[in-house]
Amino acid sequence: MKKMLFIILLISNTIFAQSNYSIDTSYTVKSTYNKLIKKYPFITIPQEKNNTDVAESKEVIYQQRKDRTLHLDAFYFKKQKSNPAVIMIHGGGWRSGNKNQMHDLAKEIASKGYSCFAIEYRLSLEAKYPEGVYDVKNAIKFIKDNARKFNVDPNKIAVLGCSSGGQMAALIGTTNENSGFEEASFKSKSSSKVNAIIDVDGVLAFRHPQSSEGEMASFWLGGSYDEKTDNWKNASALSHTDKNTPPILFINSSFERFHAGRDDMIAILNQHKIYSEVKTIQDSPHSFWFFEPWFTETITYTTQFLDKIFK
Repeated sequence: MKKMLFIILLISNTIFAQSNYSIDTSYTVKSTYNKLIKKYPFITIPQEKNNTDVAESKEVIYQQRKDRTLHLDAFYFKKQKSNPAVIMIHGGGWRSGNKNQMHDLAKEIASKGYSCFAIEYRLSLEAKYPEGVYDVKNAIKFIKDNARKFNVDPNKIAVLGCSSGGQMAALIGTTNENSGFEEASFKSKSSSKVNAIIDVDGVLAFRHPQSSEGEMASFWLGGSYDEKTDNWKNASALSHTDKNTPPILFINSSFERFHAGRDDMIAILNQHKIYSEVKTIQDSPHSFWFFEPWFTETITYTTQFLDKIFK
């Protein structure tokens, strides 16, 4: 009986430790659907497919902190022992959303011959910039350390993000092996370097004529532009774009504010002869990737780009 009570207490403490922070659940597929359905009555949520060629491994611990455990969900093509990997970062204004929102994209891309990973990272109610960026970079290191387990080629790593996740993906790719964006305490034999970026409607510059970032960005960055000018600049991928930036695909809605800084970034990439593509989905809303007919279009653009870079 005492042993049973101890086990119950241990489990209770673990649950408390894992939930001892605020969670914003406002950004979901369902809530987004309810907002969009009146203007776009033709949209549908993709039907889940069961692909026997794709293996799944969920709630894999990639980092154990003193008071927090971080997980990832892996979806990988079983027929090949060494696939290019796609690191997937959900959106939600750096404050809401969760890794489950990337599952449909991950499964579909994995079925085309890739290993995909939906990453949990700390959001702004729990940790301010750059902690979430550290988390994703640590996940990349973990995946490389365990490449054989997940059928990954560690020299072929892409990072894909949607909305605020797209902003993070671009920042992660443009700060390859930049020690200022690495968590020194995370021990790994691998680097967080990525070889390609896919930015799905994520801003490239927080302070820009096309940008209208405000309260959500300020909350994540620790203050307004006037209060945290350095953070606003350093968190912008445009500030780090140079000859070492990997090839990048931009998949955009028709709203300018969600690709602020993109054209300036492409100009720098062109100077260094670095490959880039822009795919604009006309008349689409932000968060288009959640719904058909845009879900399939997003998959097509993504896999065509990945095949070009890696295959």
